[in-house]
Amino acid sequence: MREAGAIEGGIEMCGADAECTGRNPGGGCMSMTKPPLAKGMPVPEQLQLMERVVERSNMQRAYRRVKQNKGAPGVDGMSVERLGSFLRTHWAKIKERLCEGSYEPKPVRRVKIPKASGGSRPLGIPTVLDRLIQQALHQVLSPLFEPQFSEHSFGFRPGRSAHQAVLQAKQYQHGGKRWVVDMDLAQFFDEVNHQKLMAKVGRKVKDWRVKLLIRHYLRAGVLSGGLVSVPEKGTPQGGPLSPLFSNIVLDELDRELEKRGHSFCRYADDCNIYVGSRKSGERVMASVACFVEQRLKLRVNRDKSAVARPWQRKFLGYTFSWHRSARIRVAKTSINRFKSKLKALFRKGRGRNLRQFIQQDLNPAIRGWINYFRLSEFRGFAEQLDKWVRRHLRCILWRQWKHRWRRFQMLMKLGLPEVRAARSAFNQRGPWFNAGASHMNQALPKRYFDQFGLIGMLQRLRKFGPVLT
Repeated sequence: MREAGAIEGGIEMCGADAECTGRNPGGGCMSMTKPPLAKGMPVPEQLQLMERVVERSNMQRAYRRVKQNKGAPGVDGMSVERLGSFLRTHWAKIKERLCEGSYEPKPVRRVKIPKASGGSRPLGIPTVLDRLIQQALHQVLSPLFEPQFSEHSFGFRPGRSAHQAVLQAKQYQHGGKRWVVDMDLAQFFDEVNHQKLMAKVGRKVKDWRVKLLIRHYLRAGVLSGGLVSVPEKGTPQGGPLSPLFSNIVLDELDRELEKRGHSFCRYADDCNIYVGSRKSGERVMASVACFVEQRLKLRVNRDKSAVARPWQRKFLGYTFSWHRSARIRVAKTSINRFKSKLKALFRKGRGRNLRQFIQQDLNPAIRGWINYFRLSEFRGFAEQLDKWVRRHLRCILWRQWKHRWRRFQMLMKLGLPEVRAARSAFNQRGPWFNAGASHMNQALPKRYFDQFGLIGMLQRLRKFGPVLT
């Protein structure tokens, strides 16, 4: 708990520093540019939000979250591991600047990550310090906005998940809504209108220092190619505040859809509206797209949006069957993306000890993926993936054995008759063919990999039991 001690020594309540400038005798940080309230007049809670942001327990929670999330350094090169020692030295001054409204965040570092559908997605990486402050802000602001959000909104909210959104979509189909308006917002995070966002924030947030800090984060700039550009719109993906901002902006869309009586699920910028016919869906698509573009100042991607059957589209990595009583299944694109990820792992595992590779690299990837897709009511994909994984592991072992005589000896050791082991070791076929051949399946059956602790996807799905709706 060394880091926790560092925080207790570096991050303290704003009223606990005797050397804090611009303070009032009663404690707490006061603006050096804004006049204080009259003596004896109580300070409204909304005007003390910054004090709640920098309060010790809130900052400690934020610190633990940032440490847990890890992440790459920002433009200053500071790693998460160095944050504790930095705060011990500099937190008093940083806190003072936050309390007086003079803190200026650093630009975010622009990186691009590949998208599952092709192309790349821009990601903005704030400095570790700014991630800490943003997380502390999020912890204070989220309870203010959370009660107003729609029950049809499932993304980035406490107690809500993508699984709940998928189950709700299934229920709509069971109710006869067998057409979906799948609306894709083009580059949503890059298109967020600052003016509209700040207007919505201002309805709940009265502390001018907090509003100014949020505006500073929106206008912090992006470092790319050695140049800093200041955005006129958008909020960088990668910061702790961006998910909250997305819900604040799109809450107006939720309210509009509720007012119109639509059945819908929204997870961040993924919004599916379920209707009874194609004609109804086309009408809804046209009217909602108009609302999004004119009222919210966002763009609808016409090429990726569609009115279709639910089983023809995917939602949060899932899709549905065509049955009257719809069943949940994993989308083919999700399976292919997972296989691509595993292929990269298998290439790295060729020179590794098999037990270590399975336990340290392969199992965590399998566990995370199957935990997310546990809602699937079709289990055949898991059995096929299990066989595919074991074949790749056999391929790794075949490569590691390298020479024919070594392969002959290992096959004999694993129980194959001498003649068959010799014929298999000297067959002149490649590693992938041999990994799927009967001699390798006999020598290295499922129980061989079970002894290394390999997670079986089918077995794990069965442990979750049937899907509850």
